[in-house]
Amino acid sequence: MAKITYRSPSGTDTVVEVAAPGTVMRGAKLNNIDGIEAQCGGSAQCGTCHVYIDEANTRPLPPMHESEDDVLYGTASPRRPTSRLSCQLPITDDLDGLLVHLPEKQS
Repeated sequence: MAKITYRSPSGTDTVVEVAAPGTVMRGAKLNNIDGIEAQCGGSAQCGTCHVYIDEANTRPLPPMHESEDDVLYGTASPRRPTSRLSCQLPITDDLDGLLVHLPEKQS
């Protein structure tokens, strides 16, 4: 289980515990976090689970696959160096304390 903090564009933090196996996206959907649409259900095809990893993050994240990289070029909010698809971030104990920033819009 990992505590993930979802920060809205207005600066409001929502902290939820997310169990493995799961993803940062699934944690948001199960806890009704506004700002994660996940229209494709987690298959890295739509880009509506786009998040920005906090710049101060030191937690190990899985490498970005080519398909995730491609989808991030078509997201509704601008891609940044810290952009990831939350459906591609599996929950591990190492992610405990992760802070993700939600973009202004997803679609």
